[in-house]
Amino acid sequence: MSGDLRVVVEADGGSRGNPGPAGYGAVVLNTDGEVLLERYAALGTTTNNVAEYSGLIAGLRAAAELNATRVDVRMDSKLVIEQMSGRWQIKNPGLRPLAAEAAGLVSKFQTVTFDWIPRERNTAADALANRAMDEAAGKFTGDRERPEVPKPRSWAPPSLDNATRLILVRHGATAMTAQGRYSGRGDVPLTDEGEAQAMAAAGRVAGLSRDVGAVLTSPLARCVRTAELIAAEVGAVPVTVMDDLIECDFGLWEGKTFAEVQEGWPREMTAWLESTSVAPPKGESFQTVGKRVRGAMAKIVQAYPGQVVVVVSHVSPIKLILRDALAAGDAFLHRLFLDAAGVSTMDIWPDGNIAVRSVNETAHLR
Repeated sequence: MSGDLRVVVEADGGSRGNPGPAGYGAVVLNTDGEVLLERYAALGTTTNNVAEYSGLIAGLRAAAELNATRVDVRMDSKLVIEQMSGRWQIKNPGLRPLAAEAAGLVSKFQTVTFDWIPRERNTAADALANRAMDEAAGKFTGDRERPEVPKPRSWAPPSLDNATRLILVRHGATAMTAQGRYSGRGDVPLTDEGEAQAMAAAGRVAGLSRDVGAVLTSPLARCVRTAELIAAEVGAVPVTVMDDLIECDFGLWEGKTFAEVQEGWPREMTAWLESTSVAPPKGESFQTVGKRVRGAMAKIVQAYPGQVVVVVSHVSPIKLILRDALAAGDAFLHRLFLDAAGVSTMDIWPDGNIAVRSVNETAHLR
């Protein structure tokens, strides 16, 4: 699956005193107005304009995390909009580095538009910025109540009619699975056992829903074959390859067991287990995988609203999807076990609400 992802970035910033306790807020939405990401932070003591530029930068970074290609920026700061559009000069030397940083981020997208909107149309970003300013002013301490920020208002919306249901399936077993070896970009096929597992998973998926709108898969053969068996079981649904669902690149650890890696790269292994920003030698960090997987998720929800979508992928991408859905910490990645051909399900509503319904179902494999 490929194509553009167009998003809207709404950003704001403020300072109580100018300069004074400052903060920014940014919201990334899809073209239907659904919230994809939110960002906010306190900035200490600075000016309104610095805070507004900081909100823009945070919003553009968040859009980049989603692998967006086209961005429509909306802010109620006339100064930032006009300066970024090139119609006003940047006379304040303190703003030039921020404007340059924003311009560098803009260059990473195919297109970026800048539009001024009145404050009453920028309420979500404004609320986040005010929350950040409260924190900068030290108002959020102890049990004091935080102001409301636009968020999903319940964990269980009244109807599934407008939810996108994702059925996450790990591929069936390969020879590497049975040997407990790191299997990233190596294109190994399913074993006979893996074929049987994939067929069993197909039966489970069909039991969950025969009204499947799409079967999306990593480009690697073990996932494509698993996806083909599922698609045939649920009614000959076309299989669509989505490159961003590919497994983590384990670099020099590819094909090695955990014990072999510990023996050969003890310091690198310790650092990798302690931080998602660390990559295996010549490989890919979980932060990088997480970025592309979040982009894939945003595209899926935008392309298949209210439908049932089967996603066939690998351990790392599925763990990262579930970590984000459950708002869990990074330790979750090393504590969750996913079986070959295990099935997990989750629903995503247009307002950004998520309900994880099952994790690593395996009853169909027994």
